[in-house]
Amino acid sequence: MNIFGIGTDIVNIKRLQKSLKKNGNKFKNKVFTQDEITYCESKKNSSAYYAKRFAAKEAFVKALGTGFRKNITFKNIVISNNNYGKPTINIKGPVNSYLKRKIKNKKYKIYLSLSDDLPWAQATVIISHNK
Repeated sequence: MNIFGIGTDIVNIKRLQKSLKKNGNKFKNKVFTQDEITYCESKKNSSAYYAKRFAAKEAFVKALGTGFRKNITFKNIVISNNNYGKPTINIKGPVNSYLKRKIKNKKYKIYLSLSDDLPWAQATVIISHNK
């Protein structure tokens, strides 16, 4: 197995909370899918959950090596949790197509770790593929 890319990002939860209060639904709808919004809003400290998901999306595009361009948008990168709470990244649309082209249609795996300790939220992403 080869590592295609590694990315990490850190977000100030309080700063993101201010953005959520100032720009509200406009910011949420630009960055997050409805499922992500529903999940975060169901949590007591929703700002920390938004911040971790924001950091994960930023870390992913760093691992991908593109940033947010080439039709790669926040909403094409979806952060969710499995039944045990483990965070996962699902990619769709142009993001999935771009990654498949870059690794020449080999099977890939995306690893995600999220953490928060007020005032910080952090995410690390590793993208690997078969040889």
